[in-house]
Amino acid sequence: MSSSKHVLNWTAIWVAIPVGGAASLVTLGFRHVIELINRLLFHSDRDITEAITFWPWFFWPLIVGLGGVIAGCFLHYAAALERRQTSKTDYLEVINARLDAVPTKTSLFRALSSIASIGSGASVGKEGPMVQLSALCGSLMGRFLFRRTAISNSEIVAMAASAGLASVYHAPLASAIFVAEIAFGITALQRLIPLIIAAATAVMTMWALGYRNAIYPFAEAQFQLSPATLLLTVAIGLLCGLLGWIFITLIGRSRRWFAQVKSLPLRLGLGGVLVGALAIVSGDILGNGYEVIVHIMAGRYLLPALLLLLVAKMAATALSVGSGAVGGLFTPSLLVGALLGVIIATLAAQAGMPVGNALLFAVVGMGAMLAAVSQAPLMAMLMALEMTLNSSLLFPVMIASVLAAMLAWRLQAASAWPVVTQHFNRADAKLDFDNGIIEQFIVPGAALLPHESVGRALAVSSLKKERYVYVINELGHFLGVVSIHDISRKILDGELTPNSPVVLVMDGQFPCVFRNQTIREGWEAFAQVTLERLPVLNNPQDRKYLGVLTKTSLIRKAKDFI
Repeated sequence: MSSSKHVLNWTAIWVAIPVGGAASLVTLGFRHVIELINRLLFHSDRDITEAITFWPWFFWPLIVGLGGVIAGCFLHYAAALERRQTSKTDYLEVINARLDAVPTKTSLFRALSSIASIGSGASVGKEGPMVQLSALCGSLMGRFLFRRTAISNSEIVAMAASAGLASVYHAPLASAIFVAEIAFGITALQRLIPLIIAAATAVMTMWALGYRNAIYPFAEAQFQLSPATLLLTVAIGLLCGLLGWIFITLIGRSRRWFAQVKSLPLRLGLGGVLVGALAIVSGDILGNGYEVIVHIMAGRYLLPALLLLLVAKMAATALSVGSGAVGGLFTPSLLVGALLGVIIATLAAQAGMPVGNALLFAVVGMGAMLAAVSQAPLMAMLMALEMTLNSSLLFPVMIASVLAAMLAWRLQAASAWPVVTQHFNRADAKLDFDNGIIEQFIVPGAALLPHESVGRALAVSSLKKERYVYVINELGHFLGVVSIHDISRKILDGELTPNSPVVLVMDGQFPCVFRNQTIREGWEAFAQVTLERLPVLNNPQDRKYLGVLTKTSLIRKAKDFI
């Protein structure tokens, strides 16, 4: 067994290398398609926030709205395919459910929908469709190139997804951990190694193609740790947790509001018009926000502009995502976090706090907001570190990310990825199972006094459909059980009559459980016997009969996390 596992791990590593390279090329191709659309629409290679100025401002709602209509048409067709196929398209769902493949047609049409949204300026991230297409590429490679290997297709999809995300953010370790945290719900070494290999291969491929710099050039600045900066870090973490909850809640309400518009093209078109109208207030709300983060780190915004952009970007993203635009929340979340971090640090500096370089807190806010929205704090802190290549920021980002994720979860914020919520629900159910007590599951059970007849026991058994009838004394103390099979056999053999007392066939050594024992102890008790029910007593000393614990009730409780 250990030998086969060893071979499987090496096979996975060799498969991860071509999968990582292919995934990076897919993300690069998607990026070039977006750039081509920008050149066609705006005659510019600049970011959408600047390129859209090629057209007069009164055209902006029309441009984003028309892009939304086109995106809605593609999404409508993809949704119709999904309903007919009853299959999951999202790569995280495919990995989580261990499915055989990422659906090709629906993924491609969702990608076309995303291209229309992103190309026209919707406030969504590019990483979502990039990683989805990378996962599709991995799925196709698994089905046609590696089908004879002992690796499941969902594992290859996971490698491709981590590689695609690494290609976007140049963060291989964080990307691998993201897939492990979000899709698998674990960070088991056996699954993490191929993901890291695939992600690292993708980044090396991007380097070889000339994309070698850190995503956000902040490597030389140094974070000065002091009581003031530590206090500010804690404040940013908590505020990002609160703002993350507000952000997710806002997106949820936007989805419910847009759900009233049944036509997908009309829904996405309406969302586009509203985002385009917001762009008249600030064109920086368009697109995923990458260029805006770079400008924030360069200190190009004053405090009023930062505050306006924070509110407007959250609203624009809620409108785009709520209307159904296919895209990611990574970079919009990073932008919102960067804005909040710099705003808080700037206000603290104006109040006289020695905060040092206020712009450094943009990265602290980025990690914290991403942790709050994704509920994957380990990924968030590593991604912030890898995107900036600034090791001095690791400690403050760690603190802020953990605080933000914890507060957002305590406020009952769902993750931006439903799979995460499923993992948390399973973890909560497992915790309830391990810490719950048997008393919560007691149900009534048939019990007789010692002098009552075996005929009465047979009647009770027939009525309750139970193999055993419990025997208690007048004070309710448990004495033992009588087996209906034993009674029937002895009556047939002539050893008993229907009027014989049950005490003559009572078994006093029958297993039992106690009400204050844990549910897990009850589960272990059932594992020792082939019984459906066990009597529940108050404690080992008094042994007062309270009812029964059924195996079915424990199985129903356990299914929430199995």
